[in-house]
Amino acid sequence: MLNIVILAAGLGKRMQSNLPKVLHTIAGRSMLSHVLDGARALNADEIVVVVGHGAQQVQAAYAAETDLEFALQQPQLGTGHAVQQAVSFMKEDGEDDVTIVLYGDVPLVQVETLQALMAAREGGLAVLTEILTDPSGYGRILRNDRGEVCAIVEHKDANDAQRAICEVNTGIIAAPTAALKRWLSRLTNNNAQGEYYLTDIIGMAVAEGTPVAVAHPQASFETLGVNSRAQQAELERLWQRELARRQLEAGVTLADPMRFDLRGQLECGRDVFIDVGCVFEGVVRLADGVRVGPHCVLRDVEIGTGTHIEAYSHLDRATVGDDARIGPFARLRPGAALANQTHVGNFVEIKNSQLGEGSKANHLAYIGDADIGARVNVGAGTITCNYDGVNKYRTIIEDDAFIGSDTQLVAPVRVGRGATIGAGTTLTQDAPAEQLTISRTKQTTITGWSRPVKKPR
Repeated sequence: MLNIVILAAGLGKRMQSNLPKVLHTIAGRSMLSHVLDGARALNADEIVVVVGHGAQQVQAAYAAETDLEFALQQPQLGTGHAVQQAVSFMKEDGEDDVTIVLYGDVPLVQVETLQALMAAREGGLAVLTEILTDPSGYGRILRNDRGEVCAIVEHKDANDAQRAICEVNTGIIAAPTAALKRWLSRLTNNNAQGEYYLTDIIGMAVAEGTPVAVAHPQASFETLGVNSRAQQAELERLWQRELARRQLEAGVTLADPMRFDLRGQLECGRDVFIDVGCVFEGVVRLADGVRVGPHCVLRDVEIGTGTHIEAYSHLDRATVGDDARIGPFARLRPGAALANQTHVGNFVEIKNSQLGEGSKANHLAYIGDADIGARVNVGAGTITCNYDGVNKYRTIIEDDAFIGSDTQLVAPVRVGRGATIGAGTTLTQDAPAEQLTISRTKQTTITGWSRPVKKPR
């Protein structure tokens, strides 16, 4: 049985926030969610989140996730005390039972590192350690004359010789569950902090003859914790750099990997180009040959082969077909579905609408709740008037229609196949196919009129 205990009870005072620290985000997801991803990837039999400060907020954020148990640590008396609160949830069914302890504010430990930690155990206890040039603040790994781990001493309790040690404890351990429970019951708070240290179980394991092994993270960012906004920002950049590296390895061209933000999942085909300052959220799929211009935001979208998205465009829960041209300064809102070879230009907004193959709306238009056929031209300044203040209605424009500039289509209304709507028309009734429909007031010139002038004071 594999138990995973995640310590998430800390106050996070230096964050200066009403939000519990573990709910603050890295790459668009809470730190605790990142840790839970790792736990689930290991197929844990039990996941216990130890909460304390902001417990109700943390539990509410994960109320729908039925594979979690929550243990309350109140008051907070150290890491050992925190794990003690999870003991009643730890499952056992044999000698191979293992418990891993993780931290909700150390979000980026990779699955491969946790697997290496498990492999290092060999029936005993394993500690994830790291070599730091500046180990200040970390617990030091003490070794005997044979190089074996014999204890961990916290920085505040260490003497000068111990503080010179550069191998540090990350706090992440994998231990036999039955033994861990036994060691936890024997912890004391006889130290400078007056807390129950989880690290004290190392000495207990050594005293019992239990092997203590170590494993190391593959990347330095994996064991970095977050205690302040500055550390959060630093870790965000480190992780974004890693995500950018993975995209480059997969063949994506990034104009500048340092100006790339992925806050979800990005799937790219071959020869995709992404310019600077783009943000990707949710699940984004870019097919072969897609080009994304600078400073675009894409959230939960699917983009077809060869499509170009020009600068400063915002796409949210939309789909775009092959060889389309979007932007610059275009906005596709939820429900926008654009077929192949469509063009949507600057300052065009599309919401809950379909745009058929080869159709174009190149300038300054709002298309909402509309079904537009193939090869339709939507002129500049066109608006679908879809909302009467209470209800929304659909506009239907059939294939090959031409919508003149500055047209208002008052839904529900239908424009027939091949119809032409004259510029400036307010369409309140269906327009017949293959005909010109126009509504304008008669143009009048008033002779003798002059503009008003300011009256002298």
